[in-house]
Amino acid sequence: MITKKQILEKLNQVIDPELGMSIVDLGFIYEVKILKSKKDEKQKAEIKMTFSTPACPMANYLLEQVKSRLDELGDGIDIQVNVVFDPPWAPDKMSKKAKARLGYL
Repeated sequence: MITKKQILEKLNQVIDPELGMSIVDLGFIYEVKILKSKKDEKQKAEIKMTFSTPACPMANYLLEQVKSRLDELGDGIDIQVNVVFDPPWAPDKMSKKAKARLGYL
């Protein structure tokens, strides 16, 4: 059984190459939801994530990295990643660590 914590640990390994920080600390992960599945079905999860802007030049790269890290969890889970822009990303979504490193504190 995969947990939300395990998914977040994998997503925390995805580093934005421009800022050198994880997408979790940058606040790009809005939601991780483990869905109930029927017996003998693959476990399912949904992730809502965003980027700093809809025109983020690193979007495809980051999505590839997300998929690669999540694939490490194995075949026992089906994870759907949805990119959303509502609500729009803002610096207040960053962790305290990211805010301090980027000069927002």
